[in-house]
Amino acid sequence: MAAKSLDGKACAENVEANLKERISSLKSKGVNPHLVVIIVGEDPASKIYVGAKERACERLGIVSTRHSLSANASEIELRDLLSKLNADDAVHGILVQSPLPDDLDELSLTDMIDPNKDVDGFHPVNLGRLVQGRMDGHLPCTPAGVMRMLEWANVDLTGKRAVVIGRSRIVGMPLSLMLAAKGSNATVSIVHSRTENIESHCQQADVLIAAVGVAGLVKNNWVKNGAVVIDVGVNRVEDTSRERGWSLAGDVDPDVSEVASILSPVPGGVGPMTIAMLMSNTVNAAEKLSR
Repeated sequence: MAAKSLDGKACAENVEANLKERISSLKSKGVNPHLVVIIVGEDPASKIYVGAKERACERLGIVSTRHSLSANASEIELRDLLSKLNADDAVHGILVQSPLPDDLDELSLTDMIDPNKDVDGFHPVNLGRLVQGRMDGHLPCTPAGVMRMLEWANVDLTGKRAVVIGRSRIVGMPLSLMLAAKGSNATVSIVHSRTENIESHCQQADVLIAAVGVAGLVKNNWVKNGAVVIDVGVNRVEDTSRERGWSLAGDVDPDVSEVASILSPVPGGVGPMTIAMLMSNTVNAAEKLSR
């Protein structure tokens, strides 16, 4: 029996519907939630992502400002801009779009953002709260989106074995903390490029989450019968049937649908939820900063 598709678009619409009432309440008090995105250079994928974020802001009535800097922008220039945005009471969320040019120190620039305005959830203060088991900071958007999708699909994580493929600071590591936290109560393993016999670990998973950026890495013989599989990967692959010459593929081979009970699609799965959770973090920031 084919796996049930975990529709990220529908879940994101549910999140946005719940945000609209909170945004209306803020506006009635004279507070207009405001997200600022800084993009450096001309990376095509970054422009697509930023455009999707701006469209979400427009749907919800969140003020959106884009600062587009040239690929030659200096770190001092970015630091000056971040300082101004930190001090601007009308700005509630600040996001520096990845990737940055190689000569810019992304981590130190992230450290500069006011933790209360760090709607990406990557500041050490927000990640540190997560390590403490606290969920009162801004949570990284993609992991938070995965957790919301699992909740929306009524997946009970208590006592379940969860395996996360990938250990990035953006997805894998924070997601493993969320899965293991009180309230979720999964038993979590993280596997990565240096793990021996990765497939044997994956075969034990009740919930398998792939976040490595390798198209079709997870095959159906890696997956336990009836497992829940979440595909975080978004990879461009050659596709001569399309005019543009490429299409999007996840980290999970489509044949996994033959053995999984639930599978998130690519596109239309985790991607829309990442943006929905960015909107949620922005509204949370506006509420906290306006108290």
